[in-house]
Amino acid sequence: MNETPERPLIRAFLDAPLSGPEIEAKSMEIIDREAPEHRFTPDEWQIVRRMIHTTGDFGIMEMVRFSPDAIAAGIAALQACRSLIVDSNMIRSGLSLARLRGVCGFYRKESLICHIADEDIERTARRTSLPRSLHAIEKARPFIAGAITAFGNAPIALLELNRMIVEEGLRPALVVAMPVGFVHVVESKEELMTLGVPYIALAGRRGGSPLAVSVIHALCGIAGTEEKT
Repeated sequence: MNETPERPLIRAFLDAPLSGPEIEAKSMEIIDREAPEHRFTPDEWQIVRRMIHTTGDFGIMEMVRFSPDAIAAGIAALQACRSLIVDSNMIRSGLSLARLRGVCGFYRKESLICHIADEDIERTARRTSLPRSLHAIEKARPFIAGAITAFGNAPIALLELNRMIVEEGLRPALVVAMPVGFVHVVESKEELMTLGVPYIALAGRRGGSPLAVSVIHALCGIAGTEEKT
């Protein structure tokens, strides 16, 4: 039977407290110190470091992929207040309007587009027996050109975006490709990376909505730094 500690650990923290921003800064210092050698550019590292901070996992470093134009394209889209089309309400809820407005003050809730929970999408999915994510990205088609699209959950939606790029010539400004899972996940990312559009992707099966959010927030941070220089 475990013994009850004489002094709860929170007491040590309260003896030398840190604010939320201070904890984050200390975490980034630890990541920089413990990270293995890598070939990421300074801007790429800002994004990868944020992803490591989100997961606590240095192993993802080996799987992060950038197209050569990804960061510049993402920053340009954010500075122009382009829409963000996301595959889950978790991403939409996780994105900080304050961070987005730090890059472009015209960002609004309506700038974050996710149709996955729309009633008409649910009805259509029941009728077709296809995933809601497929119909949700189809509904977002009018907004895709020039937008940032982010996937943390739905590889089928990413596959449909890939089709739109190939067959319809749609060109999103940036694709953040981080769907997670075991079915169509690897293929959706690999296909995207052959299509000639800007992308930041996590190869393999790993991914998730928090990672997609972390990438966009890191882009906001880079964009904010550029504006101050």
